[in-house]
Amino acid sequence: QVQLAESGGGLVQPGGSLRLSCAASGFTFSRAIMSWYRQAPGKERELVARIISISGTTNYADSVKGRFTISRDNSKNTVYLQMNSLKPEDTAVYYCHAVTAGIFGVYWGQGTQVTVSS
Repeated sequence: QVQLAESGGGLVQPGGSLRLSCAASGFTFSRAIMSWYRQAPGKERELVARIISISGTTNYADSVKGRFTISRDNSKNTVYLQMNSLKPEDTAVYYCHAVTAGIFGVYWGQGTQVTVSS
């Protein structure tokens, strides 16, 4: 059974930092494309960052480039999102997302709340 468990969300002041983690199980993590999405109240879910399985290539939304960094540790089956210089507009529920290879599948985590406010 595929599981994606996010952690690391919380309340932070503008300009602060948070690191989100997503622990994965139930599939071959090293071959999966891993992403972080977010959804703010009243808005559609949007892609924040993606990391490709083999090449390690990363992609970012324009709104987070230079502030957020996605990374993965295949030995721990975990993907991270380091978020720096946080802004109030970064407030959202952040979701871990996996596209698995071999047996194709698309999976979502439960989400973790990030609130940026003074």
